[in-house]
Amino acid sequence: MNAGAEAVMQMNEMAGTSGNAAAPDTSLDSMMTLEIVGARDLAQGVRGFELARPDRGELPAFTAGSHIKVRTPGGGIRKYSLCNSPDDRNFYQIAVKRDAKGQGGSISMCEDAHAGDAILVSAPENAFPLAQKAGGYIFIAGGIGITPILSMIRSLGELPPAPWKLFYLTQSPAATPFIEELKQLGAYGAVRLHHDEGDPARTFDLWPVLEKPTNAHIYCCGPRGLMDAVRDMSGHWSNDQVHFESFSDGSIARPDDKPFAVTLAKSHQTVQVPVGKSILGALRECGHVLSSSCESGTCGTCRTGLLAGEADHRDMVLMPEEMASQIMICVSRAKSAELVLDL
Repeated sequence: MNAGAEAVMQMNEMAGTSGNAAAPDTSLDSMMTLEIVGARDLAQGVRGFELARPDRGELPAFTAGSHIKVRTPGGGIRKYSLCNSPDDRNFYQIAVKRDAKGQGGSISMCEDAHAGDAILVSAPENAFPLAQKAGGYIFIAGGIGITPILSMIRSLGELPPAPWKLFYLTQSPAATPFIEELKQLGAYGAVRLHHDEGDPARTFDLWPVLEKPTNAHIYCCGPRGLMDAVRDMSGHWSNDQVHFESFSDGSIARPDDKPFAVTLAKSHQTVQVPVGKSILGALRECGHVLSSSCESGTCGTCRTGLLAGEADHRDMVLMPEEMASQIMICVSRAKSAELVLDL
């Protein structure tokens, strides 16, 4: 038996014996075993991977903007956007930015995942779908945020159903994945690449792009600062036309985070939410089955009624007038000692 086949068998055995009933979408026994058929550096600090079935058969279909969950060599579960066109059914393409300040998942992928290795992967999910009948598309990406947007642009093809523009903001050309392909794709749309070289004074001004609402849809993916800026500058656009994607994890602690309690109004159960765990995660550990998708505060699936207490809102969905009565439990926390939820 060759090393690749043996690794596939070992991964299948793990998938059959491990799991997490509270969160079935990330349990090992709900994931499929794929093979890394390609691994290469895409840019400074960014590594690309192509994943395929061991028998090279077709993979589950996906739509532009989808992501998959991957079990890294280090054992953690991480989400990565699919970069390839939905027409490509024989492989999934992802790009991973090495984050030295993260929890180790990206380092594990960049340093320990190699061509020929077996890897556990979930079926695709989409919390960032591309509107099919938009009058146009304004894509805004920062850094590794290009990944879902690249899939969207690829899906539009050489004869896009509506005009599109891409504003891709990175620190330098060397740190810009897919830079040559994006230059070529510019022939079918309008691609603006901007490199600030780490100088805040050279930040790209998006206000002229967003100042006047149109019938286009805005898609933004990138660092939180970029998304906050786009949200502020697009506040006069229709909410239905502005879309965000983020893979920030609600369980990642901030320096000023404190533990708090959530009380479920319908059952009167009180659950403690420690630092480093989201409300969603704490409730799932207690056996509650709750809907979620992005788990980064951008899709709105986990929207929950807030009956009492002061929330620390960390999502990109709620409008100011909704914040007193709603909360996204995948990322948001509490400023008060207790929150009462309509659950």
